Amino acid sequence: MPQLPAPDYPADVRDRLEADAGEVIARYPDSRSALLPLLHLVQAEEGYVTRTGVRFCAEMLDLTTAEVTAVATFYTMYRRRPSGDYQVGVCTNTLCAVLGGDAIFAALQEHLRVANGETTEDGKVTLEHIECNAACDFAPVVMVNWEFFDNQTVESAKRLVDDLRAGRTVEPTRGAPLCTFKETARILAGFPDTRPGAVEATGGAGPASLIGLRLARGEAPPGKIVAPRTAASADTGTEEGE
Repeated sequence: MPQLPAPDYPADVRDRLEADAGEVIARYPDSRSALLPLLHLVQAEEGYVTRTGVRFCAEMLDLTTAEVTAVATFYTMYRRRPSGDYQVGVCTNTLCAVLGGDAIFAALQEHLRVANGETTEDGKVTLEHIECNAACDFAPVVMVNWEFFDNQTVESAKRLVDDLRAGRTVEPTRGAPLCTFKETARILAGFPDTRPGAVEATGGAGPASLIGLRLARGEAPPGKIVAPRTAASADTGTEEGE
């Protein structure tokens, strides 16, 4: 059992978080509805939901720490222990798995020398498997801080984590530019994303996702849909064009 009571934030941090929390709470007619964004807010402070963060949320919303903990431990987006600057999630659900997701995840565990949910010694990367990224037509998919990296192979995934650890610029396949996990958490708390071009960035659905829509519009059936694979596909055991 954790020691109680949890320590408070330093006074300057507490004042800053109270101001942010007040802005979040004001958006809701019922204050307890602000719990999810407040959990993201405290996660943005320390990189995970600490006992101090749980205490803060409880005090701001007039809840018990048990009520806050029940929510924080239910949703996997809230981390319960220190984690890396970049959360690297490999989809291992059915389609991604058979197209190479399992191989990618196993290779990254060996390459980074971490197990599922663990963080590299330099604190840069936390590796985890994800059940579904909802991007099956781009399988196999890797997500970094919930930004998409599509059509991955073992070698491309290794390069990705190496670039993250080395501090090199990494561009998602689609969507907003990449930022750290703490920065992502603050955005999820509902605060403006001030990165240049982030709001305008987007990623459309893939060809396989649009087949039903095109048929409903009376358009000619598309030809065979294939992912934009490369010779590196051999790393996942698939043949070109499959």
